[in-house]
Amino acid sequence: HVQLVESGGGAVQAGGSLRLSCVASGYSGVCMGWFRQVPGKNREGVAGFDSDSHPGYADSVKGRFSISKDSANNTLWLQMDSLKPEDTAMYYCAAELAPCRHISGVASAFYWGLGTQVTVS
Repeated sequence: HVQLVESGGGAVQAGGSLRLSCVASGYSGVCMGWFRQVPGKNREGVAGFDSDSHPGYADSVKGRFSISKDSANNTLWLQMDSLKPEDTAMYYCAAELAPCRHISGVASAFYWGLGTQVTVS
């Protein structure tokens, strides 16, 4: 049974930073990432690791967000700097990305967390 639990969301002013974390239980693979969704819009892949453990980013966050992982503790992080109001969304941790490739080419995932809200004003 795979469980993904996110934390670290909150409200921050534009230009600020947040660090999201995702603790995974029951999953030890490399294909993990972060997605975000705004009500009424499609879910967007933000950052993720491909099958070679290479990180990839959406163009909208490149240079501002950084994804990292601690495999020993099954924890995935998303460091978000220089936040903008358009980064406001529910952020979801995902595992077993499908397909396991650069996040821009990921259609979905097999496992999802419940999400953590990020609000930038």
